[in-house]
Amino acid sequence: MRTQRQVVDYALQRRALLTQLHAGRVGVSEVCDADPYLVQAAKFHGEPSETICPVCRREPLTNVAWVFGDELKNASGQARKPEELDRMANQYEEFNVYIVEVCRTCNWNHLVLSYVLGTGGLNDRPSRRKTAAE
Repeated sequence: MRTQRQVVDYALQRRALLTQLHAGRVGVSEVCDADPYLVQAAKFHGEPSETICPVCRREPLTNVAWVFGDELKNASGQARKPEELDRMANQYEEFNVYIVEVCRTCNWNHLVLSYVLGTGGLNDRPSRRKTAAE
């Protein structure tokens, strides 16, 4: 995606949380608390990853992309497939994308990545120059 910018990777937060979990400072019920809506979104809009769930180690995680932005109006706060993100990136000036990994078996979920997509005003036509007669 050529318009992806302001990328934030949450790998260090994820690693710290998993370290606390494996050390017993955080309970499984505290980290495996995915909302049912998120699990359903993973089923219908998610993209399978090659990463095995770090908690239950039973199945690969599913990445779900959530979009937010004022310009999106009613579409803001919804899960989208990667091909929809490409289309939206060419259609809207700016919106935020949050990628959440979800385990559909144990309900582990964690924010993996966030970034901004959109044309960034590149599709706006430059205003026509006025002539001296205007």
